[in-house]
Amino acid sequence: MTQVTIGDVERRRLRWRARRGLLENDIIVSRWLDAHEHELTVDDVLALEALLDLPDGELLDLLLARAEPRPSMSAPPILDVLRRLRAA
Repeated sequence: MTQVTIGDVERRRLRWRARRGLLENDIIVSRWLDAHEHELTVDDVLALEALLDLPDGELLDLLLARAEPRPSMSAPPILDVLRRLRAA
């Protein structure tokens, strides 16, 4: 199966959403997007958007592996993007 990557408009929108109230979140997510935004699939974008919907403190705890995702955030695509963000 071929994975569909996202276009320029979607990438710009995702970058705007990645701007966070906590500088740490902003730095982690922005740097990860710098390295990987051109290879993101639609599933990656949806997973990242779900993570970006979280409050800043909860997102930071997940990114720094101080907490694990709650059951509603345990879908495989979300866990995959979280794993890749943590490794960045």
